[in-house]
Amino acid sequence: MESWRSTPRVFWAVFSAPSFWLVAFFLIPLSLIWAYSFGEKTGIIDIAVTGTLDNYIRAFEPVYLQIFTKSLWIATLSTLICLAVGLPVALTIVYAPPKAKPWLLLLVILPFWTNLLIRTYALIAVLRTRGYVNFGLEWLYDQASWLFQIVGLGGLGAAILGERFEPVEILYNNGAVLIGLVYVHLPFMVLPLYAALERLDRSYLEASLDLGAGQFQTFWRVIVPLAMPGIVSGLIITFIPTLGSFLTPDLLGGPDSTMIANIIERQFKSANDWPFGSALSFMLMYLTFGALALRAFLGRGRSSGLEA
Repeated sequence: MESWRSTPRVFWAVFSAPSFWLVAFFLIPLSLIWAYSFGEKTGIIDIAVTGTLDNYIRAFEPVYLQIFTKSLWIATLSTLICLAVGLPVALTIVYAPPKAKPWLLLLVILPFWTNLLIRTYALIAVLRTRGYVNFGLEWLYDQASWLFQIVGLGGLGAAILGERFEPVEILYNNGAVLIGLVYVHLPFMVLPLYAALERLDRSYLEASLDLGAGQFQTFWRVIVPLAMPGIVSGLIITFIPTLGSFLTPDLLGGPDSTMIANIIERQFKSANDWPFGSALSFMLMYLTFGALALRAFLGRGRSSGLEA
């Protein structure tokens, strides 16, 4: 491929439009928000950039640190659940028959064809008190009660199952937020894992099995190390949007399920405190940069180990 210096006009013709878009609609607005994080409110809508660090100092107050910690915990837990669910799914797709593989990938990508808001409301219909989960549990309760009656142990059944079915409170709590985050972000984990496992040399697996390793040992000692780049990429790609998720905890969570993105939204809208909201936004961005730096460090360490 020729150097861009040999055809500068072509290079700048192709490069100028996306560069303008990136600067005008990303870098400049982001720079304004960053400047606002060092400002103070001087009126209802007026902001004076004074270089103060009060907004960042305020972000370290216990109430906000608690929300940051909770957001990190929920994002981490949902990411690990996505990994635990996504790895078997990716392996199933990789080793599926060639004709079935495109359809399985389509099922993974299919949720992206529907708006996130609609998918979240559909999840509410599944998890609510009179939703499909409780309908299924009620049906199981009725069947179990009927079986106890058939064998003449109705009293024992009532003692174990209760006099009547009580719906399980699944919605509007941290559990519902966790379910929603896993549901929304699972494809972000499956696709990088599939890409890494698809390139895996299967002769390594055959050699491991021929040398006496079992299925479990082959999985942990061969498949997982070789798929580590995809695992790390999937963790990062899933963790970052999960940490900044706003809609899922807002619709599925209760009063105690607030995440940091919900606090940022309230600062910009309800409280009209743009400087503090900007500081919280960049605190979240710094965490994102830290995750990306960790990804680069792990990737460099892995490359160094392979070279050694």
